[in-house]
Amino acid sequence: MTRKAFFHDMTLDYLRPAEPDKNRKTLVRFRSRREDSPDVVLVWGDERIKMTLSETDGEFDYYDASAKTGTTPLSYFFEIRTKEGNTYFYDKRGCCSDLCESMKFRIFPGFSTPNWAKGAVIYQIFVDRFCNGDKSNDVLNNEYSYNGRKSSRVETWEQYPDPNYDFCEFYGGDLQGVLDKLDYLKDLGIDAIYFNPLFVSPSSHKYDIQDYDHIDPHFGVIVKDEGKVLSDGESDNSKATKYISRVTSRENLEKSDELFAKVVEEAHKRGIKVILDGVFNHCGSFNKWLDREKIYENGEGYEKGAFVSEDSPYHDFFSFHRGSWPDNPNYDGWWGYDTLPKLNYEGSKELEDYIIGIGKKWVSAPYKADGWRLDVAADLGHSADYNHKFWKRFRQEVKEANPEAIILAEHYGPAGSWMQGDEWDTVMNYDAFMEPLTWFLTGMDKHSDKFMPERMGNAREFFDTMLYCGGENFSMPSLYTAMNELSNHDHSRFLTRTSQKVGRSSTLMPKSADTGVNKAVMREAVIVQMTWPGAPTVYYGDEAGVCGFTDPDNRRTYPWGHEDVQMLSFHKDMIRIHKSCPELIRGSIKELYAESNFIAFGRFNRAAATVVIINNNEFEVTREIEVWPLGIPRDAQLHSLISSDSMGYITDGVTRRVKDGILSITLSRKSGIVLRYNSHEAVSSEEFWADNFFDFA
Repeated sequence: MTRKAFFHDMTLDYLRPAEPDKNRKTLVRFRSRREDSPDVVLVWGDERIKMTLSETDGEFDYYDASAKTGTTPLSYFFEIRTKEGNTYFYDKRGCCSDLCESMKFRIFPGFSTPNWAKGAVIYQIFVDRFCNGDKSNDVLNNEYSYNGRKSSRVETWEQYPDPNYDFCEFYGGDLQGVLDKLDYLKDLGIDAIYFNPLFVSPSSHKYDIQDYDHIDPHFGVIVKDEGKVLSDGESDNSKATKYISRVTSRENLEKSDELFAKVVEEAHKRGIKVILDGVFNHCGSFNKWLDREKIYENGEGYEKGAFVSEDSPYHDFFSFHRGSWPDNPNYDGWWGYDTLPKLNYEGSKELEDYIIGIGKKWVSAPYKADGWRLDVAADLGHSADYNHKFWKRFRQEVKEANPEAIILAEHYGPAGSWMQGDEWDTVMNYDAFMEPLTWFLTGMDKHSDKFMPERMGNAREFFDTMLYCGGENFSMPSLYTAMNELSNHDHSRFLTRTSQKVGRSSTLMPKSADTGVNKAVMREAVIVQMTWPGAPTVYYGDEAGVCGFTDPDNRRTYPWGHEDVQMLSFHKDMIRIHKSCPELIRGSIKELYAESNFIAFGRFNRAAATVVIINNNEFEVTREIEVWPLGIPRDAQLHSLISSDSMGYITDGVTRRVKDGILSITLSRKSGIVLRYNSHEAVSSEEFWADNFFDFA
């Protein structure tokens, strides 16, 4: 017997996400190499169920057991006794000699994630930097003052973001620009857009919400444009009458909301979903409930803000400690920032109801967004108990409004307590994707603040981190929808990390983020991203070769007309491969090979198997890799879907032979290859998928 002899293929696990039913039974399946002929016991919670041989296919035996799902979460694993009398266990780690609680398989009765989100290719857009489709709504110079700096309109699209004052710099990107580029996104092959915040806000990043009820007219439509900008030396925003007119005018707000609804409608026509960014832990000092900047004080239809008046209806939305009114600055700020007032949910049921209403509003008609990405979701509230209480209610009510909405949280570290089937669907996958892949391929941390040579090429750490961090966080419905990113608005661009240059744009010249990069390593990363379980998420411009240190340098503009054509073409081809192979969407995964700077893994189901091999060495490597555990016959032909190295990439379609279950292959330096075996060549992937595969909990 070898470590590779047994498999619990999750694609063969017929666990459907149905309503909890204590009498409902489900089929659990396990497979073994036929020559091993073990005795297999399913340890299902406290119950031990002997599995029976039900099917033989090729060189594998399949064992089945029927078990009750019940109504509460349940853990399970397999106990295996070989002909030689040895006992092994099988859990998320595979075949092992010990048990680990966090590595047991987990069932959450009644829990499911939207099918459209499983393996969806997501495209993240930081709107101000994507495309300027309407110059009439651009933020103007001196339109208002924020955090000691006046707003600035950037005239040169290619200008690097200011490392200190980027929050108050505006390039003019807007929703009309997104609308103009929807066909580009369709051609790229994406399935969903994730927007950074769109709601009224004074910053370019908009994580300091001013009004949750409306899309910012600077991203939307400005039809009423009265008043004046601030004069030189003036910083009192109560006199910023042009800004006040733009962001409080009902005409502007309603037209902007209508434009967003149109963007969603047009995206849906192209088969593209839309995910919004929900910043519900804190708001901004400009927020109409606080109104520190006196934007709303004299506005028709607006109540006094809690900063302005102790009698404000929003007083309990914030935590005030001391001081007096009017103009009391002694409120809780998130991480101490007075520009980011922390919302006081425990102190106001009205606030809770309001934000839950916002969660429902934007996924309902007429807007029909397809879900939420939740900013710093674990920080919401003042206690863990309340945090879980809030997210349980949020999930229940948002799912009632739109059952197909995804609820995806930003989170670092173990997230298992939120992913029990009744709060979040999944998370941004930093711990079990972005970080371990970055370490393996570049040795860098995700901010480009540190180079760690001991992690560079450490294949064992790569697989173990992916496995153990993923095991702590994910059941299968969550894993298949996890947001797998290489870059985003909070971390350096992956292409810049390939240079192994430590620094930020405030300490190094921004131009240095563009130099010394290794595009072959970027392509290696994209190969893994598009073949690993989860929802591969492209940060706008990564596909075009955009570089950048950590924020704000990572928020550079999309280089329309100056794209890296080869990088863009490579992304299109990898997305096409990802979407055309069902096993890459909801198939099982298995480690095949791991040594310094060299990894191989497989994705597979009963119909097909994809083999992914990465050589991150500076030299050519020849290796023999056992691929039979994926269900590939002992003698077979694998088709090359794509291969990349330091010279570029090709989609050659060349076949590689498997002999005695082993693939012998030579890879040049800094290279990767994707190979595929399909046992149902005569059947389209769509037909086979529809007829033969099942959802599971």
